[in-house]
Amino acid sequence: MSKSALVITAHPGDFVWRAGGAIALHARKGYRVRIVCLAYGERGESQWAWKVPGTTLEAVKAQRRDEAMAAAGLLGAEIEFFDAGDYPLRVTEAMLERVVDIYRETKPAFVLTHALEDPYNVDHPEAARFAQEARIIAQAAGHKPNPGHAYTAPPVFLFEPHQPEQCNFKPNVILNIDDVWEQKRKAFEILSAQKHLWDYYTRVALNRGMQGGRNSGRAMTYGEAYQRLFPMVVEELA
Repeated sequence: MSKSALVITAHPGDFVWRAGGAIALHARKGYRVRIVCLAYGERGESQWAWKVPGTTLEAVKAQRRDEAMAAAGLLGAEIEFFDAGDYPLRVTEAMLERVVDIYRETKPAFVLTHALEDPYNVDHPEAARFAQEARIIAQAAGHKPNPGHAYTAPPVFLFEPHQPEQCNFKPNVILNIDDVWEQKRKAFEILSAQKHLWDYYTRVALNRGMQGGRNSGRAMTYGEAYQRLFPMVVEELA
């Protein structure tokens, strides 16, 4: 039985900039990767789209949906949209119940989501809080009880925020994404509403690749940084 992974993201660009390498890498390894995209990023995450004279909120949402679907497909993932709005992002009880069901259906080997803090964008920690709440509820035997159901809460990896120093983000995992970098970069270029970030996140990947190489002693050009939220349980330290 193939493994699965779950990505819970506030906006379309977030899963591409911050976790596109992990998504593509694990999809290539045969994982079923599911993305829950809480908002289209239509208000605060679509600067270039709003430069088009006469554009509307619905037009921007449609553009971002199309971009996100294309980027997810290129990376090898499935995507589900919740349309929770952005700036501000507001999730509902129905959305929570849906994500609880997704956890139980998918049984992900790991979850990727936002850092727990971000003073520049409160949508991001709200998405992380939501992902954590659903993960906790999904493992509660008394929530929609099903005696035959087996579920184990997965490890959670927080992907890198835009300004990590301001978000108390301390990466303790660097993923080598050399094999899928071109795929990730092509996904950048689908996101025309945020073209100002393409080069920025290329530099981030190069910086993390340099750090990964120094910490591993192995050649690496491109990397993604993650903060593991829960301890890793091992049998030996070597």
